[in-house]
Amino acid sequence: MEATQIDTEKYWFAMRDLKRTNARLPAYKQLDELGMEVFMPMTTRFSTKEGKRVRVEVPVMHDLLFVKENRQNLDPIVAKTPTLQYRFKKGGKQGEPIIIPNEDMERFICAVRASNNPKFYAPEEITPLLCGRKIRMIGGTLDGYEGILQTVRGSKTKHLIITLPSLLAVSVDINNEFIEVM
Repeated sequence: MEATQIDTEKYWFAMRDLKRTNARLPAYKQLDELGMEVFMPMTTRFSTKEGKRVRVEVPVMHDLLFVKENRQNLDPIVAKTPTLQYRFKKGGKQGEPIIIPNEDMERFICAVRASNNPKFYAPEEITPLLCGRKIRMIGGTLDGYEGILQTVRGSKTKHLIITLPSLLAVSVDINNEFIEVM
């Protein structure tokens, strides 16, 4: 992609938030207040508040967030916020931020939101023992999605693994009748 195109068009950037996990205003809330489209993978955990167990939405990885914006608007915010950084490609050009294609990111977000219980994995956790065959979804809310069928011994439900290369993977529940083996 050309530098001017990245500066003016909106793309999904992988970002890093170096604030502490208990910060009052984490980067995803700060950027959301500025009107930017932000996605931070969240999970439900139980916490004790005033002696009662309550469900709390917490980030899966407290330092990983995705922002859809152009560099022209995002660079000044990154420059004035020392705890907010771009994630950079390994082995690529020096200083080249990770950009996730819009279609891939939209599909990932849709899959996470469509599932009642998404399970997130780091890329190195996806091993051949965890994976099965490559499949495509035909029909349902995840129509057209492609991924890997997760094999879980003794489980009656099937799971589809969708990955964002070198960043994150998610396993979502799927219906058996919509599976097409590739």
